[in-house]
Amino acid sequence: MAIVHTNLNHLLRIPLAAEIHSRPSLRLTGHEQLTHLAVYLRENGNPLLEHAGRQHELLAALCLHFGVAGPTRDARYFFHDFGSFRLQWESHTEFATYTFAERLDAPLPLERAFDQVPLRHVPEEWLQSLAGRIMVATHVAMTKSGATMSDMGRAFGGNLAAGCDSHDFARVWTDFAIAPDGFGRVIIQDLGMQYQQAGRLVQRVLEVETYRMMALLGLPHAQQSAPVLNAIEDDLVRLTAGMTDSIQRVAEGGPNEERELLQKLTALAARMEKQALDNSYRFAASKAYYRLVLARIDELRETRVEGIPTVREFMDRRLAPAMNTCESTVRRQEELAERIARTNALLRTRVGIVQEQQNRDILESLNTRAAQQLRLQQAVEGLSVVAISYYSIGLLSYVGKAAKAAGMPVNPDIATGALIPLIVGLVWLGLRRMHHRMSARPTPDREAVMGVRVRPG
Repeated sequence: MAIVHTNLNHLLRIPLAAEIHSRPSLRLTGHEQLTHLAVYLRENGNPLLEHAGRQHELLAALCLHFGVAGPTRDARYFFHDFGSFRLQWESHTEFATYTFAERLDAPLPLERAFDQVPLRHVPEEWLQSLAGRIMVATHVAMTKSGATMSDMGRAFGGNLAAGCDSHDFARVWTDFAIAPDGFGRVIIQDLGMQYQQAGRLVQRVLEVETYRMMALLGLPHAQQSAPVLNAIEDDLVRLTAGMTDSIQRVAEGGPNEERELLQKLTALAARMEKQALDNSYRFAASKAYYRLVLARIDELRETRVEGIPTVREFMDRRLAPAMNTCESTVRRQEELAERIARTNALLRTRVGIVQEQQNRDILESLNTRAAQQLRLQQAVEGLSVVAISYYSIGLLSYVGKAAKAAGMPVNPDIATGALIPLIVGLVWLGLRRMHHRMSARPTPDREAVMGVRVRPG
């Protein structure tokens, strides 16, 4: 049974299945000349708006010049045979590549291998529109003619840097340099390549060159980060020393400066975080591109040509140190951020301890004030006994005078004098009993009343 109904397939099944076939290699045979351009649409490290849209505009302008319909806006691959040359266009995350290929009827001498490049068919106006955007520009000459190492040296102006046998059916020569015409140069000798092997080999060689240059974009960021990280590290050393001095001054009774140091340290952490954010994407991209370079070199399956370093040896000697610089900068940023975080945590701990000590001092002052109020209350209680007794005796004196006036045999003065000790004793006992009852009632937690909690220790 065939799955022909669209509702049976996942929405992404077809595009995901086509993804692995989206970037086929060129079909190259015999003597071929190629020009490879990588157009990078970023300025000063900032991505331009609608990167994919701008890349499609450049391709559409080229197709319009030749009266050819360009690809759709969502296309990431385009191939067309323009007659005098063939064009393969690929859109990547940060750049797009244009590979122009032209088949020659007869091979050119090695010293003139790059005299007839397919880029000569491209309009000058379109090339001028790429001003400041070309990251990679490389000419590739594929030939079946034999040549000695001295011939290759003359073809590269004596600047031959690397060469290797690939799969025993091709030999790759390059100098990884920019010639006076502004292009890099690669010569591939066909020693018996089969169907599509030439296209795959050329694609790998061009990807090594393209990804190498994209990986190196992280190096300027690493070099620019060095003085910034040095300044941040020096500031951290000063703040740490200031924190140590502050601890000593506080121990000697001096002013407390932890809060000011904490503000400076927080500002330093913000600077460090901004520096890491500014570089994180570029360093991660460089690392990914470098892995692609190594993967493509592995796919070449190099065999040494006597007297000439292989492509991997050249990359290990020239590209690897640059990538190690980027990697060391990443580690330094991470380690510096961790040191700032540890210092920040230590300083916050000290500030917390100071705050707890202040809360403890407040509670102790409240205890002292409560004790003073208790003593004052006890003193007032003595006066209260006298006042209550005085008024009580006065009331009883009026009662005695009223009884005498009523004819009762009572002497108010004698009775009042006799009742004074009794009244004073009763009042004192009553106030004492009331005080004990109030003291026996549970009281609110003084820390809860203050709205603070003091951790033990």
